[in-house]
Amino acid sequence: MNTASVSLGASVSSQSRFMQLVLSAFLGIFVIGVVGFSHIDAVHNAAHDYRHSMAFPCH
Repeated sequence: MNTASVSLGASVSSQSRFMQLVLSAFLGIFVIGVVGFSHIDAVHNAAHDYRHSMAFPCH
């Protein structure tokens, strides 16, 4: 392994961590906000049960 690949790997890793953080935040907002207020009962109940299992106050 040479130094060029090591420094490139570190740069990609920090960008990858940032993208993972952003995408997981959007997924969390989607699950709690959008799916939780869904008018489809099965989808709403699944999000509701998930919120309770993670100790998220929803009432």
